Formats: sequence, C-alpha cells, structure tokens
Amino acid sequence: MDFFPIFMRLRGEPCLIVGGGEIAARKAASLTRAGAAVTVVAPVLCAELERNAKGGLIRHVAEPFVAKHVTDCVLVIAATDDPEVNRRVSQAAHALRIPVNAVDAPALCTFISPAVIDRTPILIAISSGGAAPVLVRLLRERLETLIPAAYGRLARLGHAFRDVVKQRIESLTGRRRFWERAFRGSIPELVFSGQDARAQRELVRQLNEPYLDQAHAGEVYLIGGGPGDPELLTLRALRLLQQADVIVHDHLVSGAVLDLARRDAQRIYVGKESGRHTLPQDEVSALLVALARQGRRVARLKGGDPYVFGRGGEEAEALAAHGVPFQVVPGITAACGIAAATGVPLTHRDYAHSCVLVTGHLRNDSLDLDWDALARPRQTLAIYMGLKGLPILCRELVRHGLAPGTPAMIVEKGTTPGQRTLTGTLESLPRSAPAAGFAPPTLVIVGEVVRLHARLSPHAALDAASRSIDAAAG
Repeated sequence: MDFFPIFMRLRGEPCLIVGGGEIAARKAASLTRAGAAVTVVAPVLCAELERNAKGGLIRHVAEPFVAKHVTDCVLVIAATDDPEVNRRVSQAAHALRIPVNAVDAPALCTFISPAVIDRTPILIAISSGGAAPVLVRLLRERLETLIPAAYGRLARLGHAFRDVVKQRIESLTGRRRFWERAFRGSIPELVFSGQDARAQRELVRQLNEPYLDQAHAGEVYLIGGGPGDPELLTLRALRLLQQADVIVHDHLVSGAVLDLARRDAQRIYVGKESGRHTLPQDEVSALLVALARQGRRVARLKGGDPYVFGRGGEEAEALAAHGVPFQVVPGITAACGIAAATGVPLTHRDYAHSCVLVTGHLRNDSLDLDWDALARPRQTLAIYMGLKGLPILCRELVRHGLAPGTPAMIVEKGTTPGQRTLTGTLESLPRSAPAAGFAPPTLVIVGEVVRLHARLSPHAALDAASRSIDAAAG
C-alpha cells in the first residue's frame, strides 16, 4: 500500500485550509461535517466560503500564507491554484510533522482525501493514491447504489445494544456469532423497510432467548480456492472465508485469494511443495480436528478443488471419524481455469471426446500410470504436478501409441498475472521447457485441442480485435 488507510477524529480540533476557491470550499465542507474547527487562510474567498465565514462555520484569515499559520493545527490542506504556495504549505507542515494534503500534488502529501460513502457511523473510503481519480469516482457511484442509506441506522441499532450483548454473552467468539446471525437475519430487512421499532424488538427477542454460547461448536470448511485468480472464487467460498476464525492454507493458494479472508483470522501455513512438506498429511488432518474441537470455525483453503488432487477426501474422512462437522466448497480446478485462460477447451467435438485429469507427481523418480488408457486418440490429458516428470510423461505416451507430434503445452501460474504458456509437441516440449525456466505450479495439457490455443486464447482475441480496428482506421 502506498498510503495507510486511517480515520481521524477531528471534532473540535483546529484544521487549516490554505486557499479560497471552490476546491477549498469542498474541503472545508468535509471538515466541518466532521466537526473540525476550520480556519481558511486566503486574501479573498469564493462566495460559498464567504457565506460560511459570515455564518461562523469557518474562521477566515484574510492574508497570504506564512509558515506560522500551521502552528497548533492537527491537519493542513493546501488548496490554492499556485503550486509554489502549495509547496511552501507542505514544507511548513512537514517541518512540524503535521499531516498535510496538497490538492493534485501527491508528492507533497502525507495523507490523501479519499472518495467517501457516508452511512454514518459507517464510512467507506476509496482511493487510488492519486493514480486514477475518475475510476475511484465510478467505483463510489457503484457502491452508493449497492449500500442502502439505512445501513447507518442498522449500525446505530447495533451500537445501542453493544454493551447489553457484552454483558449477556461472555465470550468474544459468542458475541461475534450473535451479531453475525442478527445482521444476516430479519433485522436488517426490518430496518431497510423503515420498521426500526420492530427491528429493535426482534433484537431484544433474540437476545432474551435461551442462549447457547457456541464457542465449543467448531466446524471445518474444506474450500477450493480455485487456480489463483480471486475472481474465480465462488460466492459461498468468499462468505465462509470471511466468517472463519482460522485459515489453514496450502502454498498453491494465491495471495490475492488469501487476502479475501477475514483480517483478524489466524493464518496457518501447511503448504506441500515438491520435496518439502511443512506438515505431513496426517498431522494436517489432526490439526483441523483439534482446531474445531476448540470451537473455532476453520477454513481449510486449498488451491483448485479440494476433491481434485487436493487430498480433501482424506481430510473429510478424518473429520467424519472424529465427529467434526464440515462442509465441502468446490472450487474451479486448475484444468478448467487454465483451459479458459489459455483458450484450450478440454473437450471439442472436432478434436476430443473425453478428458482425463491425472497427477504427474513422481514417486521414486518414476510415474506409475495406466499408460494404455492415457495414450488414446481424441482424448485430452490434463496433468497436474507434471513438470519434473515431463520427460518421462512424454516418452511413455509416445511409447504407448501417441504420435510424437501430438500437440502439448505447459502453463505456469495459470489464471494469475504471472501466467506463462509454452506450446509444442510430445517430442519437443521436454527439450524446450527447461530452457524456458518454468517452475511450479504448472499444468501440462496434451491433445489435439492444444491447436486451438493460437486462435482462442484471450490474447489472440485481443490481437484480432486490434487488427480489425487498425484495418478499419486504414
């Protein structure tokens, strides 16, 4: 992050704005809404600031800026149309370590003013750090339509009962779960429809029911995190990630997906990489059981799908054997995600009538696979963890009947910004892959469908569109 997001309490605090134009007026309006004691330094004020000064909303100092004006202020904004004045304001504030913002000059700022969605006491701030202000405005407009104004009243209702709930429910976990149920049930709908009194009565009713503190009712979510792109995560996976107390994750889970988990959730890495396992599988399963028995909601987050080479079945067996409640949330497995990202359909009636998913993980430097079943025509092979065994894989497929010229490709970090693709044949790929410096995670796809990559990949579509535009312009 280029800027640390923070909210400041400014009620009654002295804040300075240098500048008397329309931009200064907008900044003054925001600060006065926050209760700040605003002083505006400018020889001349615009009409709006003039009215506010006469009405006592702001204090006006009718003189050019000098460094002493920032003394004793807790926040300073430079909003003149003179870059040199704004620079001097920034320097004076920096010298006294006072937070300063210079409009349209990010290099002079120690803080920036975000776009704000105001649902007091809920505030949502959006910023691009000055990189794309129009995009920020568009995002704000979209969020404004998605977040009803009544969320402010809902937040105030929760605040009114916060101490009561704290007295009634002793454990932090129990209180959090009470509020999660309350805010996901009928109470928000009552508030949104203007029935605040009914919402309050419903909250009292729920609080006065015989309450079972569920601190010891743990559960495990076996979640497929998809192939890496966070936008491929399912809605159910996102919901459970954001309510889990603990995230137990593999090395194949992308950082972007992990960032969607609740910020205060504990994170435990149990990654399994080639030649290095943080925890053996039986210890991972035992960890899930132990965490659930502590009453914690555990998200076991895996790359791809938990039941496709994710050993989710073994963990589900362990949980079932110990009577631990669990849910399985499917994810987009690597073969499906990478097929879409590279323009290689896994099946196509002109090329392949079947698709086989197989692990290429080496054991004792060999691959023990049903080669006769794999080396069939009009079939697509998607080989997981096949990078190290690629020479053996290609050799054995040829030896069991596939032509050396059968199209093949290897994809590294599929669906992520770091995706790389190398196409070739069963004969050429083992020679070209080492020179390309590919590293796990990778997926190997073998079959005639690979021929479609050149035509159907997203990049090919963009290139074709670009050529069409150039031709039309010409």
